[in-house]
Amino acid sequence: MKRFCLACDLKDDPELIAEYRRWHQPGEVWSEIIASIKQAGVRDMEIYLQGCRLVLIMETDDDFTLQGKAELDRNSPAVVEWERLMWKFQQAVPGVPRDQKWTPMEQIFKLP
Repeated sequence: MKRFCLACDLKDDPELIAEYRRWHQPGEVWSEIIASIKQAGVRDMEIYLQGCRLVLIMETDDDFTLQGKAELDRNSPAVVEWERLMWKFQQAVPGVPRDQKWTPMEQIFKLP
């Protein structure tokens, strides 16, 4: 099993943040999106929010890659539409290309 931690920012707008939160409540994420995530080899996924910063933690199959998931996403009309909708709320983390949504974070500590 692999673990990934990624970051993305939300636009600093309380109404947009509230709407983004609503989209991620149980039953609101499209079933095609949940299926796509699982089919890609993601076994568990959590998103945390602090202010405007999102942190996504994924546990995946050993053969999962972010590049492979991105390729699957580009070939799924539902995922393309979902990502277009979510980009209304999201923005790149400072220092990352503006068109890059979720940015891998570097692990700097692990409990021995």
